[in-house]
Amino acid sequence: MRSLIERLYREHTLAPDELRSLLSDCDATHLELINAKAREVAQAHFGNRIFIRGLIEIGNCCHNDCYYCGIRRSDRNVERYRLDKETILECCREGYALGFRTFVLQGGEDNYLTTERISDIIATIRQEFPDAAITLSLGEKSTEAYERFFHAGANRYLLRHETHNPAHYLKLHPQSMSLGNRLRCLDDLKRIGFQTGTGIMVGSPGQTVDNLVEDIIYIEKLRPEMIGIGPFLPHHDTPFAQMPAGTLEQTLLLLSIFRLMHPNALIPSTTALATLTPEGRERGILAGANVVMPNLSPVDQRSKYALYDNKASMGAEAAEGLRLLQERLERIGYTIDMGRGDYRPEA
Repeated sequence: MRSLIERLYREHTLAPDELRSLLSDCDATHLELINAKAREVAQAHFGNRIFIRGLIEIGNCCHNDCYYCGIRRSDRNVERYRLDKETILECCREGYALGFRTFVLQGGEDNYLTTERISDIIATIRQEFPDAAITLSLGEKSTEAYERFFHAGANRYLLRHETHNPAHYLKLHPQSMSLGNRLRCLDDLKRIGFQTGTGIMVGSPGQTVDNLVEDIIYIEKLRPEMIGIGPFLPHHDTPFAQMPAGTLEQTLLLLSIFRLMHPNALIPSTTALATLTPEGRERGILAGANVVMPNLSPVDQRSKYALYDNKASMGAEAAEGLRLLQERLERIGYTIDMGRGDYRPEA
């Protein structure tokens, strides 16, 4: 196991059977080793700086019915909301004053948010904040829509593929959705010029070690600029309400594997990880993550954007808690970087 970790550290890749062994047989001692190696790589590329992004959850209306998601179309208990353009701009203004130079607009796949409306919001943010990066996480769109968003001024797009295995994909999504379209979207985003992010839920229902190997190989081929992974967390109003959450250990292992395979990628320590365990954010950073995304959304709306139960969105997870976040990062030897934190390819 040690030799596999050392080789992944040196060569940034392993054969599928070696990845399978690493995922299946990594004990606590070797987890500590791979986390340390990933932390070393992250610090070599980024120092002790952690980039921050201002997360704005622009609405929880969604036409999809994904079986794991707390804002799925079928959930009649969700109090739906949409932020209007002026409210989104006000969130950006507050974030900019706090020092944020990246805004992440995240929301469900809402038919009301047409290509024209989204493009208008992007263009207005770009005009008012020309030095800020704009990241979108708004799901599957047409090629034309992505091109419009890019030309309106968006820089980055986050779209987790969730699983690269077709059979597993069908366990997580209704038949109206397709893995092929999800992968088409990611190919479009890369081709258009977005800094593109993908990723997976760790421990999602039905996930196998072989599925994870497929995901690692797909991400290795895609070479995304951003890789978002976090544990599966159940929501009480979904078909997976009684399923166990993904584990901290497997999430940290995969986070370190991705850091060693993609040394200069932007990898967040996610809100889901912070929700899974109180020290989850710090553990993610110590396993190789270099991004955190405090919540800039209006305080009175945050509880409505509940993809899973008990989501952390206050304290050090909130934009207004930057001082607390800085203190917690300093305890583990890191500091906040207020810049855009753009992806920098290897020389």
